[in-house]
Amino acid sequence: MTGPLDEAETDARARVAALSAQLAGIVETASASSGDDEHDPEGQTIAYERAQAAALLAGARRDLEELASARARVAAGTYGVCERCGRPIAPERLEARPAARTCVSCPPPRA
Repeated sequence: MTGPLDEAETDARARVAALSAQLAGIVETASASSGDDEHDPEGQTIAYERAQAAALLAGARRDLEELASARARVAAGTYGVCERCGRPIAPERLEARPAARTCVSCPPPRA
């Protein structure tokens, strides 16, 4: 059952590429604008956009790490088994969250 993993990984890689390009564009815009962010009304907007894009990029990269971990569980034969209780993870959960480590009944591990 690697179909959902493939789709999720393709999506995450596309998000990383798009957000990396977006962040680069924001940085380029910021460097081309006034250096006085305090008095530039656009400075705060650019800083916010840069922080938002950086946070989304970090999340997309974490998603790729989780998917790589899920692939390792596939290779080890433990994919689809809850890391907390050892019961099977429902196929519907794996469809919705292919990198899920726990069943719906168990709380996810703390990051």
